[in-house]
Amino acid sequence: MTDTRSTTALNPADNLSMRYAKSRRIPIFAFGMSLGLFLALTFTVCVVFDLLVPGQAMYQTWLQLLPGFTWLSWQSFLLGLAESFAYGWYVALIFAPLYNFFAARGQQPGRP
Repeated sequence: MTDTRSTTALNPADNLSMRYAKSRRIPIFAFGMSLGLFLALTFTVCVVFDLLVPGQAMYQTWLQLLPGFTWLSWQSFLLGLAESFAYGWYVALIFAPLYNFFAARGQQPGRP
């Protein structure tokens, strides 16, 4: 009698490893939106704090980090908000692909 079963059946551990490798990827859109909104909200909280406690203001830092930002008009606030959001996307567009590349590379067979 001859055994007709395949000798290359998938090992359940390999299947789990593949699912884990896919789940370790960072979705760029979700990461960009999350980080952009986080930085925009942080900027807003800092501006409110600066208005409430002027002795501890951070607006000198904002003047250096955000091109075109001046203290404080609606146009300047909206510009700072947009720039903070853009900085979040900048980080996401650089970090997420790098992470995904190295995470996938680390999952290749024969790699430690």
